[in-house]
Amino acid sequence: MKLLFDQNLSPRLVDRLADAFPQSTHVANLGLGSSPDMDVWEHAAGEGYVIVARDADFAELSLLRGAPPKVIWIRRGDCTTGDIERVLRDNAGMAEQLGGDPGITVLVLH
Repeated sequence: MKLLFDQNLSPRLVDRLADAFPQSTHVANLGLGSSPDMDVWEHAAGEGYVIVARDADFAELSLLRGAPPKVIWIRRGDCTTGDIERVLRDNAGMAEQLGGDPGITVLVLH
């Protein structure tokens, strides 16, 4: 599973999670850092990414449009990049289930 980290997450997550989620990237690496959500959505859908975000925008788009792409919504208050890394590592199995289950479009992690 390859993840596309939204602008609201650190680009360092790409390298920190490369062993667990190879081929992942950050929107800034694709020149999409300041792009509208719909451009990010369409790129992710076309390239097979799962979007990872901290705000509700992509989860809401998923409810309206369905998948692809699928979305991992990290619902945590103030936290560090290390906290986000741990949440994704601790829930890697659930993320893989998201990728393989056509009935699930959003995974909410706390």
